[in-house]
Amino acid sequence: MIGDTPDILNASILIVDDQEPNVSMLEQLLSDAGYTQVESTMNPQEVCARHRKISYDLILLDLQMPNMDGFQVMEGLKTNESDDYLPVIVLTAQPGHKLRALQAGAKDFISKPFDLVEVKTRIHNILEVRLLYKLLHQHNQLLEQTVQERTAELRESEARYRSLTELASDWYWEQDESGNFTKVSGPVLEMLGVRVDSLAGESSNDKLSGWNAAEHAELQAKIAARQPFLDFEFSRINHDGSHQKFRVSGEPMFNRFCGYIGYRGIGLEIKSKK
Repeated sequence: MIGDTPDILNASILIVDDQEPNVSMLEQLLSDAGYTQVESTMNPQEVCARHRKISYDLILLDLQMPNMDGFQVMEGLKTNESDDYLPVIVLTAQPGHKLRALQAGAKDFISKPFDLVEVKTRIHNILEVRLLYKLLHQHNQLLEQTVQERTAELRESEARYRSLTELASDWYWEQDESGNFTKVSGPVLEMLGVRVDSLAGESSNDKLSGWNAAEHAELQAKIAARQPFLDFEFSRINHDGSHQKFRVSGEPMFNRFCGYIGYRGIGLEIKSKK
């Protein structure tokens, strides 16, 4: 677990201070406490590049340094796009700098001259929070990857389903929640109440000819009521006097919030036995 001592003691730590005695003292303190991955630098200008490469679990950062002070270092660390958590404890002898440092993003501060018990306690506490944050970030990444993989599987499954239904039937269609057809194969538009000819420019108000009015009305009522229907049969008489019979099945579609998003279904022509 994150709170166990080995996880804390194996955390990567960077000491940043322009005073060699301070660096040596902190290195010795951390070594005596059992920390195994401790680095240090007296050059604040290399901190950002090192953090982008190593991604330290904690940076102990002196605020008063020549050429580039701790506040400037923190601003540079904020540009690290791979990590939006600023793992910094500032080191300062100026009481007035503490609030400013926290406002700049530091997670805590250690006062100079150092109190060894305070130093060890604050470092341990911040590392515990930092490692929990990293664990949560990794969990969220794994969850997002799992969702993406599952979504891809569902899309592939749906594609296979559509292919199979198209092979097993004469027609396949999908409608959105407003009744607009989003996927169509075969003369299903005409069966469900929209003339195929109208897509070619003819008026959609033309009367549908040849269909059994009672059967057509019953089918439209089922769709309006958002009811599934299985092997619904209806017929029509063509202009040449020949008869045709059809069988159609459909079901309403809903999203994961149980919201209605349309219909989908298949149909086939019932051939007369000779």
